[in-house]
Amino acid sequence: MPDAAAAPAIDLLIRNVRIVTCADDECAVSPPAFVAIAHGLIAGMGPIGALDPGVPVRAELDGDGALLTPGLIDCHTHLVYAGNRAHEFEMRLQGASYEAIARAGGGIAATVRSTREANPIDLQAQSARRLKSLMRHGVTTVEIKSGYGLSQRSELKMLQVARALGEQFPIDVRTTLLAAHAVPPEFAGRADAYVDEIVEHILPEAARLQLADAVDAYCEHIAFTPAQTRRVFEAARRHALPLKLHADQLSNQGGAALAAEFGALSADHLEHADAAGVRALARSGTVAVMLPGAYYFLRDTQPPPIALLRAHGVPMAVATDCNPGTSPGTHLPLMMNMACTLLRMTPAEALLGVTRHAAQALGLAASRGSIALGKRADLCLWDIDHPAELSYAIGATPLRARLQGGVEHPL
Repeated sequence: MPDAAAAPAIDLLIRNVRIVTCADDECAVSPPAFVAIAHGLIAGMGPIGALDPGVPVRAELDGDGALLTPGLIDCHTHLVYAGNRAHEFEMRLQGASYEAIARAGGGIAATVRSTREANPIDLQAQSARRLKSLMRHGVTTVEIKSGYGLSQRSELKMLQVARALGEQFPIDVRTTLLAAHAVPPEFAGRADAYVDEIVEHILPEAARLQLADAVDAYCEHIAFTPAQTRRVFEAARRHALPLKLHADQLSNQGGAALAAEFGALSADHLEHADAAGVRALARSGTVAVMLPGAYYFLRDTQPPPIALLRAHGVPMAVATDCNPGTSPGTHLPLMMNMACTLLRMTPAEALLGVTRHAAQALGLAASRGSIALGKRADLCLWDIDHPAELSYAIGATPLRARLQGGVEHPL
């Protein structure tokens, strides 16, 4: 960890913390140290005693030996939606498959009906409860997808609600247009025509209104073909929007390679990705996003190729995939545990997966995801001795303090 004198006029000095910068792959813990914050950024850090006592400090926070990490980043959620699908959970317990439920009018289509009917105020109120839960578990940046509107009006409504949540709460919200999530009922049997609607109307309007920070698609046999996904990606390129992809979750559709071809920020799920797809991700620098909540909830038996991703040096992020049908969870540290126990990631990989690599999956690595000079002071203080405890404790959240831009907010 570099020693550095703090800049003049420190807004907040955090003393007596053990820092996990997440700048190294081992997630090493520093001896007792300080972090100085000015104008919402990390202005200085180093061993206790290295700070010039003559530097003016407006406020101090005694960490009392707690562990300090970057704020957690949830880089894949479907957090804005109306209603729930608890009845489908019961159906799956009785043996119904995800695909069978979807073909019977459940699944995404059921949430589309509820979300279309919800007015923006109610939709924001329902979604706010989930967002506050994420924050209580240490999340300081969250990605929120659309995809339950599937019409121009409803997709834009979802993105507007997501933006409003970022203004309502002390958390950074990044929005992703996922109009290519499913074929809406009014386009049943006419998937290509719906793709026309996306590329000619929905995506251009979201770009014009600056409501989307990225574009995503669901490339799967129950959703959109690689050719249809390619059309969406080409339209996103025309509007200079970064790309993400739901890839190879239920079958190998070549999604990983397609994401890599377009230089996507991330390829997410990847349970059925093959060696060629992994090699393509390695060449492109695309982040592989692991979603163990969905793997667990669907009782999947085909895990993503973690060892292969590791061997090829593909950065791996971890996210909640918060959604009503396959991962109704808002506990990112629990997903770290699942990433270790179910997918065989290491605790260090899991922590990097919700910090440095999650930032990379959103194109935000320059500003957050690790504790370094000049980066945002989005930080978490934890009452633990070792970073592996964040992955070890099932369902616990030993969070002492959460700072957004250097400001502590009540948990």
